[in-house]
Amino acid sequence: MEQESQNAPFYCVNNCGFFGNAKTNNLCSKCYKKFLLKQPQQTQIESTIAPVAGGEQTGANSSENRPPAAANRCSFCRKRVGLTGFNCRCGQTFCSLHRYSDKHNCVFDYKSAGQDAIAKANPIVKAEKMDKI
Repeated sequence: MEQESQNAPFYCVNNCGFFGNAKTNNLCSKCYKKFLLKQPQQTQIESTIAPVAGGEQTGANSSENRPPAAANRCSFCRKRVGLTGFNCRCGQTFCSLHRYSDKHNCVFDYKSAGQDAIAKANPIVKAEKMDKI
């Protein structure tokens, strides 16, 4: 008898006329969906308000938050390269004249990079010594 009284239908807390459910915080399905939609919006609003309330300046942060601009100029002569730019191993973009490492004073160490590549490609193979009879 007690279970029937606990599971007795009751109206939604928002007084919308539908029956509520204990699993949905005593809300009907329609009101519960609205409640769930409002919940993430409130957390987003709180997260944007918190840094401003902390006293941080938004003007200084806006320049730091921008993604880096596409490298469309040669790093050596500042000539526009567009789609024909060459990316060097040093991380910069160059035109067709300065794409080689000796033309733009590249700081990338090709010698050690080559040695590391060879060492990884050719591991040392050493057989175990045999016992003499």
